[in-house]
Amino acid sequence: MRFPIFFLFALLTAAGARAQTLPAPAWNTDLAAALAQAKASQRPVLAVFSGSDWCKPCIMLKQEVFDQPEFAQYAQDKFVLARFDFPRNRKNQLPPAQTKQSEQAAAQLNKEGTFPLVVVLSPEGKVLAKSGYRPGGPAAYDAYLSQLLTAR
Repeated sequence: MRFPIFFLFALLTAAGARAQTLPAPAWNTDLAAALAQAKASQRPVLAVFSGSDWCKPCIMLKQEVFDQPEFAQYAQDKFVLARFDFPRNRKNQLPPAQTKQSEQAAAQLNKEGTFPLVVVLSPEGKVLAKSGYRPGGPAAYDAYLSQLLTAR
């Protein structure tokens, strides 16, 4: 009886370790580059506008969904990812070029200044859907994004 339990535990531990070693998804910080990649791969863009050091729902969305291995696995073949951050604390300020790219993306997609804002774009740059923080972790958010994709 001990051997099957040990074997099952070892198998689950190895599977868990493999899921955790999935590399973090690459996030673009340039909307034009994200759209070019989307067009080349025929995948939609998932553009996220956040205030990483002052917006509580932004921080929660990042920690609960975007930083999770389940989201990385889900998004890797479905989206081109783009993140546009607007930190307020001086110690967290982004390089000027990146700040300019975020401001240009916001002028195009987030004129209202909503945070967090998640925009799903077609590979051609058409807005397909807009959303924000949704509770439930990566599984619930992945299901919601899948619903948005099938509705288009």
